[in-house]
This record gives sequence, C-alpha cells and structure tokens, in this order.
Amino acid sequence: MAGRSSGIVAGLTAAALAGIGFLTFQANASAPDHLAKAPHSPSASPSPSAGASGSGGQGKKGNGGKEAEAAVPADSGTGKRVVYALGAKRVWLVDESGKASRTFEVTPSTVDPAPGTYSVTSRAVGVLGSDGVRIVKVVRFAVTEGVAIGFSAAADGSTPQPDPGSRTGGVRESLKDADAMWDFADLGSTVVVVK
Repeated sequence: MAGRSSGIVAGLTAAALAGIGFLTFQANASAPDHLAKAPHSPSASPSPSAGASGSGGQGKKGNGGKEAEAAVPADSGTGKRVVYALGAKRVWLVDESGKASRTFEVTPSTVDPAPGTYSVTSRAVGVLGSDGVRIVKVVRFAVTEGVAIGFSAAADGSTPQPDPGSRTGGVRESLKDADAMWDFADLGSTVVVVK
C-alpha cells in the first residue's frame, strides 16, 4: 500500500511540474515585446566593412552561405556568432571556425540596434509583434529606445516593409531562415551588429 501511495504522489508531483513548465512557457510566449529585459549596451563597436556594404541584395535568400559576394563581414568578431549587417540587410550564422553556415537577406525593423556586440536575451516560439502581426521563432538580443529588437518570421511567411511611421524592432526573416536562426542562436548566443 505504501509503495502505491508513493507512486501516486510521484505521479502528481510530475504532473504539477509539467503544468508549471507549460504555464512558464505560455507566459514567456505571450509577453509583449515592451516587457523584454532591460536594454543591453553594446560592449564593442565593430567597424563596418566593405564586405558588409557590398553584399546587399546579392544572390538568393537563405543560400547556406555559398556565395562569395556574401562573405562574412571583416571586423565582426570571432567564434560562433550571428552577424547582422544593417546596410546590407543581411545576416550570417557563423560557426566556431569563422565560416558562415548560412547567410540570408532580412527585412529590417524601423528601429535599428546600434552597431556593437550583444547577447540573445530571450526567445519565444510565437507572439504578437509590435506591429500587430503574429510572429514565430522570435530571438531577441537588444532594446533600443525602449523597443525590443529581435529576429523573427511572420507566421504567414510574409516579409513586407514595415510602416515607416511605426516604431518596431522585428527584423523579419523567411520561415525557413527563422528555423535556422532558432536552431543556431540559443540564450546567451553572441549577436554582432555592423553598419
């Protein structure tokens, strides 16, 4: 009888922990962008490079980093990192060896992060974006002028230009590229922003 009681207690405890985990996930996924963590100041300001400014719009989106003209920008740090070139409107997912495993074009937000080095501060599977669009695979890394900045994809896969009159921080990717970013950039991962 005692063994059966301890089994029931263990089962109830496991169910309670699962419920708490689910509620924690729900709270994180439904939190509005303005409740993101406090602003993160850039710790370094990498110099812009010719590679960053010369590769905008070249080649295919999400090509896996195979185009020579979309080389990882110089002065974007070392080691595993996400590199986001503001002028080129392009992201590189760079492995420990310094090689890009993937590069793709993005649609920038209306509020840009300052050039510098950041860390991924929060992630959410799906939320309502500050522009009212349902977004998925949200990877936040900065707060600028009170606006949370992060990579995401619209749930419907669209990447329209944001309304220039609104203050948004969503750097939009295709659904396929958002999957790659989600798999690559865990909490604490380095994000380097260059001009």
